[in-house]
Amino acid sequence: MPKLTIDLIARGTSGYTKKKRDESMQQYLRRLTHLYLEDKSIDEVGEDLALCRNLIVLYLYDNQLSKVPVLHHNQSLTHLYLQNNHISKIENLGPLNRLVKLYIGGNNITVVEGLEKLDQLQELHVENQQLPPGEKLLFDPRSLRTLANTLQVLNISGNNLDSIKDLEVLKGLTQLMASDNFLNDMKELAHILGLWPFLWRLELMGNPVCHKAKYRDRIIVMSKHLEMLDGKEITEMSRQFLCNWHANKETQKRKRDELLRKGTMMTDMSDTHGHKDLPPVKGPPKSSSIPGYLMPGLPRKQFDELLAKNNISDNTVNTTVNNRASKTRSGVLRAKYTDSQGVVHMKPVSSAPVRRRPLMSVSFEVTGGLGNQHIPQHFL
Repeated sequence: MPKLTIDLIARGTSGYTKKKRDESMQQYLRRLTHLYLEDKSIDEVGEDLALCRNLIVLYLYDNQLSKVPVLHHNQSLTHLYLQNNHISKIENLGPLNRLVKLYIGGNNITVVEGLEKLDQLQELHVENQQLPPGEKLLFDPRSLRTLANTLQVLNISGNNLDSIKDLEVLKGLTQLMASDNFLNDMKELAHILGLWPFLWRLELMGNPVCHKAKYRDRIIVMSKHLEMLDGKEITEMSRQFLCNWHANKETQKRKRDELLRKGTMMTDMSDTHGHKDLPPVKGPPKSSSIPGYLMPGLPRKQFDELLAKNNISDNTVNTTVNNRASKTRSGVLRAKYTDSQGVVHMKPVSSAPVRRRPLMSVSFEVTGGLGNQHIPQHFL
């Protein structure tokens, strides 16, 4: 494999830059600004390249380089082309603080790193790296922070990427080429495209996301300044139509959500005030052996004295109250009561419901002086 020599350098110039008769080789090399050394099977760059102090553009693509050459003496470089070599790591670029464009695609790089001092870099091309099976291209956060405001063009196509969330810090991007990856999250794209207000070109062909329904329409609505998508121009008329369509769709969705929310609130109110949630109605027991429940207006002691005076026992009162009207075989309702001598009588009762007097009035009649009389029948 050939090594870069002075003779090879001298033959790598354009026809517009020729050596003058009266100048030395060193003077000639110092005057060079562009070197075309692509496809020369070069596997090593020696010290001779250091003589080209005014070099601005260096083409070294399609060679056999295994690492980034040391270019400490070529600090005027603005364009460096190293694609399609065997480089496995981005290094030795620190002194090139004037570098504007770096082409290093088609190598064996697994991590985009070593760019912390390239604060003038505007274009970075790292597409189609020869990655190990199952791996994807990674990005060093320190390099991304350096490029956050300066990088405008980024080519990351063909690098097994399933997410570009790490790239959201690149606020100045105007062009992104990310074809032939595994991008599939439309929500992530919407979020990131919203953070790139200057993006006018986007390439996503060859990703699973392209197969989603209305993919192109949705991308156009997401990025309001996009002019090219997958190599096709976006007209202002089509953008306006899609934006209006999307706005109308969102309005209808909000209305449906509002109606659904109101319906849910009404359902919740119905559940809150429904019968199943009301507290149980409290009242006196259906039956009791305590006579005081029959006459709540009369104290227990006074009521007991009244019963004893009239020869009426508690059992008699309870039996009288609990034995309600019943049907006979003939269907005639009869009431059962006991007189003062203890004799049980059956009295026919009308089939119409009997309206009883309030118990308080019964208590009043008893306290009004019964004497030796038996308990009135209307008490029963």
